[in-house]
Amino acid sequence: MAQIILHHYPASPVSEKVRTGLGLKQLTWYSVEQNRLPDRPELFAMTGGYRRIPVMQIGADMYCDTQCIFSELEKRFPEPTFFPNQGSGLPFALSRWTDGPLFDLALRVAFAPVAESLPPALVSDRARLYLGPTGNFAEEAEDLPHTLAQLRPQLGWLEKRFETGRPYVLGDAPGLPDLLAWFIVWFISERYASAEDFLSEFPLLNAWAVRMKAVGHGYPTPMSPKDALDIAKDALPVGEEQSDPRDPQGIQPGMNACISPVTDSGETPIKGQVRSVSKETVSLSINNNQCGEMALHFPRVGYRLTLID
Repeated sequence: MAQIILHHYPASPVSEKVRTGLGLKQLTWYSVEQNRLPDRPELFAMTGGYRRIPVMQIGADMYCDTQCIFSELEKRFPEPTFFPNQGSGLPFALSRWTDGPLFDLALRVAFAPVAESLPPALVSDRARLYLGPTGNFAEEAEDLPHTLAQLRPQLGWLEKRFETGRPYVLGDAPGLPDLLAWFIVWFISERYASAEDFLSEFPLLNAWAVRMKAVGHGYPTPMSPKDALDIAKDALPVGEEQSDPRDPQGIQPGMNACISPVTDSGETPIKGQVRSVSKETVSLSINNNQCGEMALHFPRVGYRLTLID
């Protein structure tokens, strides 16, 4: 079976979500550590410039966004499942909360108090990416008490979930809902100086976090960005063209299109030719002399697909 290659960096909370997912399935994978700032020439060659982290590579297929990453991992490695207790579908709806409003709060708590001590280029980049074109972490630092007041009851919702006596969100086995909550708690714990005190009123959540940390990251082996690029160059995308007759946009394989997050983050749209389209995903083909033909897989939810000439 093709190698799993994860492009990430250690401090990335979204990468931690995937790393722990690989641990949940006890998978062997290759770890390509990328720069925190978007100076990633080999990865950009393979993704047409897509700058968000993490990205999962399998041969010449690049899975962008954790929605696609988790779906593909579940398809290839169904056991142990990300969806215990027949929970398929619901966790992706839950992700619209954890990856959206909840993560926005956690980001402000993690970054705002220390923004002045971080490299200015990093602060500027993350402010534009997550707070929008007028985002300002100095203002967020002044507003921290309000942010904590918003975050606190939402962590309380998770605390109540564990009052059932079950060790994980959906019962006796960890699954995707646990990964969605884990990366938030991990981010706060790792980056917020007062995290221990702030989280102390959630003993059940803290006990669950210990269990989640014990899941681990599976079996990673370091790999260089160049080696990952060479693997892509020697491979071809898998899967056939697919169309969706009910697609509301009328997207068909062979059309030229660009895709970008729906949020106003200033990211350059990724251009390519539609390879396949479905209710939940779209794949674009790109081709260049650095890596040859690549298939970029994106979710429909959270991304805008636009036809171009």
